Amino acid sequence: MTLEIGVILVAIVVLLVLSAFFNASETSLTASSKARMHQLAEEGDVRAKLVNRLMGNPERLLGAVLLGNTLVDVLAASLASSLAITLVGDVGVVYATAILTILIVIFSAVLPKTYALAWADGTALRLAPIMRVFIWILTPLTSTVQVIVRLLLALTPSTKDDAANILAAREEIRGTIELQTKEGTVARHDAEMLGGVLDLGDLDVSDIMIHRTKMESADIDEPTTKVIADVLKSQFTRVPLWRENTENIVGILNTKDLLAALAENNFDPAALKLADLAQPPWFVPETTRARDQLTAFLKRKAQMALVVDEYGTVQGVVTLEDILEEIVGQIRDEHDTLESAIRPQVDGSVNVDGSVPVRDLNRHMNWSLPDDEATTVAGLVIHEAETIPEPGQAFTFYGYRFEVLRKTRNRITALRIRPLAPVVPATPGRSSARGPNASDTGAMDAG
Repeated sequence: MTLEIGVILVAIVVLLVLSAFFNASETSLTASSKARMHQLAEEGDVRAKLVNRLMGNPERLLGAVLLGNTLVDVLAASLASSLAITLVGDVGVVYATAILTILIVIFSAVLPKTYALAWADGTALRLAPIMRVFIWILTPLTSTVQVIVRLLLALTPSTKDDAANILAAREEIRGTIELQTKEGTVARHDAEMLGGVLDLGDLDVSDIMIHRTKMESADIDEPTTKVIADVLKSQFTRVPLWRENTENIVGILNTKDLLAALAENNFDPAALKLADLAQPPWFVPETTRARDQLTAFLKRKAQMALVVDEYGTVQGVVTLEDILEEIVGQIRDEHDTLESAIRPQVDGSVNVDGSVPVRDLNRHMNWSLPDDEATTVAGLVIHEAETIPEPGQAFTFYGYRFEVLRKTRNRITALRIRPLAPVVPATPGRSSARGPNASDTGAMDAG
């Protein structure tokens, strides 16, 4: 009798150890660094390759862990109940349940999970070979469970989970970037570039284009000498040419082609035909994603496209440089005009031209004003105020005070913006995040 009790106690201990193993394996394998394991595998670490292989089929891994854990816990509970009934009678079931629950929670769940989470990479490398054996043993049962689960899921077909997985992966990357930035591992500028790459899939070309009111173009029917003078005065190397009206773009003139043609004709402007030098314009919809436009630029080996709305009306121009600036920040060369559109003041406020994009202001000031409803600062104020304000009017929303300084006709040309509280830095790469609740928007007072 004593021997039988000893065997049962040893069996319960073994089962508790197995339960701890399954819990530690699940936590360490799922929490281990994928990048670290990939690096070790590239260096020839066999155990890291095994970890990657196990995580390559998470359904099979988690199925084996859950099945194995359930089996050992149930078996341990059965043996403990049987032993308690033998020793103290039917009431022993209560004692066995209470004691075994405490043992499982402390020694088979909390302790191994805590250890595995603290040393995830090392624990995963040590436990992966043993886990592979259990996966092989439990494969028949886990395969059966997987078939049943898939049949049940097939009753409610949906692709929403695929999109959720993609979004979750992107948010995980964002979270990692932000965490590493706070810890000082990644510089703020580098974090903004990494986040800018992620944002390309959320931006339309209309969000980053040069608006038609700021386009530098030339009339192709003007005297050639005047067109050449206009092109040479421009800070851009590619200038749209129009005929009859500015929205009727008939070609794109490259200054290199112009200079080459002048050299071939002894620098005689009268001998040039600008229509022959101009390249055909390329029109793209304003709803084109910035990421797709970047790919299109690379495929066509082009650097400029004209943005049109649903009616075919030219809204602006987008260049390869505009997209790259969303990643690396403002790019300037010796021919760029110095911009003073964002002018920080000594009192902590900022004077801003109304045409400044919200994204540029956020990046320049490390703010988090929303840019999902309006592209420019003036557009944001008009959207929130639901009116075209007059100079001197002030509005408060999203934790900032916006004062209109100047207006030309119906366009706000200058504003003063002041944070009302210490500014919370924007998430790296994400230029906008909705601010306070709607109740904070629309507050207005006359200046």
